[in-house]
Order: sequence, then C-alpha cells, then structure tokens
Amino acid sequence: MYQRIDTTQWRSVYVVGDLHGCLREFAQALRKVHFDPWQDLVVSVGDLIDRGENSPGCLALTECRWFRCVLGNHEAMALDALDNGDFALWFINGGNWFVELHGAARKRVEKQLSRLRDFPLIIELDMGSRRLVIAHADYPADHYAWQQPVKRTPVLWSRERISRCMEGQAESIGGADGFYFGHTPLNACLDCGNLHYIDTGAVFGNTLTLLQVQ
Repeated sequence: MYQRIDTTQWRSVYVVGDLHGCLREFAQALRKVHFDPWQDLVVSVGDLIDRGENSPGCLALTECRWFRCVLGNHEAMALDALDNGDFALWFINGGNWFVELHGAARKRVEKQLSRLRDFPLIIELDMGSRRLVIAHADYPADHYAWQQPVKRTPVLWSRERISRCMEGQAESIGGADGFYFGHTPLNACLDCGNLHYIDTGAVFGNTLTLLQVQ
C-alpha cells in the first residue's frame, strides 16, 4: 500500500496531475522545465490511462526509471475488468481504447497493466526536513503515518474532502508537510491547508499541471 522514496538521490522532483493518455502534453511540460531523466524524478497522482489519445504511451511510462506512480481509480477499473471479465464499467469510463489493441501491442499492455498490481496506493517523499504524501483521491485519515492501514476505496475514489474544500471549509491532514491528490478535474489547482489538488483536466483541453516540489 505504501512506498517511500528518498529524494536526496534526485536533483529535481516533480509531481504531475492525471495524464489520462495525454502523453504529448506531458512531453511538452517536461521540455518546458528542461527535465533531465538522468537526474530528475516525476511522481504521478495516478490515472495514466483512458479518455486521451495515447493511453498505451502513458502506461509505458511505468517502465521508466525516472517515473513513479500511485494507483488511480482508472488503473483499478482496468485491473478489475481483466480479473473478472466484465469490461462495462471500465469502457464507460474511457477504457474502450483497449479493444483496439491487437497482437503484440495487446500483450504488451496486458503485461504493463498486470505490473500495476504491485504499485502503491500511497507514496511518501522523504525530503529530509520535509515529508510529502501523494495519493490519487484522498488520504482517508486525519493524521498520516507510514504503513497506517487505510481503506482502498476512498484512497482511489473519495471526493468528500475536496468537496468540503470547494465549499470553503478549512481542511488539513497531520503527519506530513503536504499532500498531493488528483482524481477531480479542476480549472486550476486547489490548495486547501496542506492539501493540493492538481488534476487540472488536461484531457478536457485544459493545462496539465507539473509542479516542482524539490
């Protein structure tokens, strides 16, 4: 469920919002910040696939040494579909790109999706004097702790906390300096206490958010 990354081995560390197949926009964002794959790291809030034009290309990022990712609800839907053979929910939510794959391309994507079973729900960035936490939709507790048991479904799907933030309520989570989430497409990043919501709807024609945190 948890993965810890010591960021001292990297020069710069970035957090990126939901890609949803927007590989071209991601590449443009990396070029803009002069990203160096030998020195820099990107951590994704999940939802690499579905809806956009290049889900296989974004899924292939999981094989890059400079890229880390938490599981998103779209990856979870894909895995559930492959497990139980019921593709309806995934396809309704943009997974129909999968049926267009054949032969070696289909096998390659199936293998990459299978590897996601071992991906974390939560990534902790150990930055020495700071601790940052990345999850897809929420960290469903009032206080963060390494390896603390939390329920999988709200980590992947919950919008309760961000809804309260959007209503103007004060929200924070203890135990870390900052939390970064995606899942809910917004017109602009939303900061609420030490919570940062960074899915700015790139797949819907808005800007992809890439934030430098180190």
